Amino acid sequence: MYLCPDRKKEEVKTWFVAILLAFVLVALVSLQPSAFPQEINQGESKRKPTAKVQPKYPALARQLKLSGKVKVEAIVTPDGCVKNTRTIGGSPVLVNAALDAIRMRRYEAAPKETVEIIEIDF
Repeated sequence: MYLCPDRKKEEVKTWFVAILLAFVLVALVSLQPSAFPQEINQGESKRKPTAKVQPKYPALARQLKLSGKVKVEAIVTPDGCVKNTRTIGGSPVLVNAALDAIRMRRYEAAPKETVEIIEIDF
């Protein structure tokens, strides 16, 4: 099959543009921040809890026979109380039970506020 020179140039140009777009797409995807930035140590502390409360397994989760982990970031005050929480991952059905239990935890005292990453298994 013989292609005229103009058509061949256009076909090469199309392939070149397609390959260039593919490389740009790969570059953009690789530059995106990680889906799990909490895995990077951002100064999290490992304060020991002095009082742990076991989460209540939700009735809906029991009916669905749902299990899994919930990962939460908690800000702990110097006196050991949980000030704020942020869900990092886990089933939405299990999250509220995990947050309720984490908010009732107490930690050992520290000189300043710390960030704790807590993982609860259901």
